Amino acid sequence: MTPQPPENRDKETGRWSDLGRPPLNATALRRALVRPGALWTSLDVVPATGSTNTDLAARAAGGEAEGAVLVAEEQSAGRGRLDRTWSAPPRSGLFFSVYLIPRVPLERWGWLPLLAGVATATALSRTAGIDTALKWPNDLLANSPEDSGEPGPGGTPIGAERKIGGILAERAGQGVVIGIGLNVTLTAAELPVPTAGSLTLAGARTTDRDPLLRAVLRSLEHWYGEWQTTDGDPVASRLQEAYVAGCATLGRSVRAELPGGTEVLGEAVAIDGDGRLVLATDDGVQQPVAAGDIVHLRPADG
Repeated sequence: MTPQPPENRDKETGRWSDLGRPPLNATALRRALVRPGALWTSLDVVPATGSTNTDLAARAAGGEAEGAVLVAEEQSAGRGRLDRTWSAPPRSGLFFSVYLIPRVPLERWGWLPLLAGVATATALSRTAGIDTALKWPNDLLANSPEDSGEPGPGGTPIGAERKIGGILAERAGQGVVIGIGLNVTLTAAELPVPTAGSLTLAGARTTDRDPLLRAVLRSLEHWYGEWQTTDGDPVASRLQEAYVAGCATLGRSVRAELPGGTEVLGEAVAIDGDGRLVLATDDGVQQPVAAGDIVHLRPADG
């Protein structure tokens, strides 16, 4: 039997937790990230909440300043696209939201979730030492070793191209709340679905959440600054180039499940200037998709 990590009672929450998942150091995070001239103006860490996006959106409606960061050690009702909900064990991941008020043309705000994806993938590559890929429009993927031997839910073996994170951007107040969720130390037995993964299962060289969070927020600050400096131009800021380079959806046969229950089959051939996924269908049409769920198809499915 594998030895279980020792337990300790958290002084703030009174709850028992394993020492392998220590709490975030809010004071150190604020000292590193919240400073004069920086994008981040406040950073709060709460023991638990339903959804950091919901909470920060409420603060935005009340006049919250740009640059607010809200982090939760546990989310009981985290939200994804199409109002899907999910939860994870306490301190097993990074669950946080940021509030931004872009000063670029409104029609370019659609690039924000893609920008967050590029920033997060870049930070994870540098800090955790793993190659991540972006699944349009808002998922982060990582390869887990095929020979790990660890069974996932229902006995499914952990394989390649697993979802380790997601991004959700929502209009709120005068700007946009961007929520980012990352599975950090989830074990195979804790994965919510067979297609999920975590940094641990992907072989990350570190799963210390403090430096990971600092790296993601600094990367987000950098890309957001470049994007704003160029008035939101995805070409001049090199955002479009970076997203295309890291996008696992391009070049694949995919099924786009669109709002309203319709779907489109085709090859993902481009990300256009508005951040839309362009599909080349069998009838010779190149159809841009602005919103929808994208399913990567195996060659046989095509």
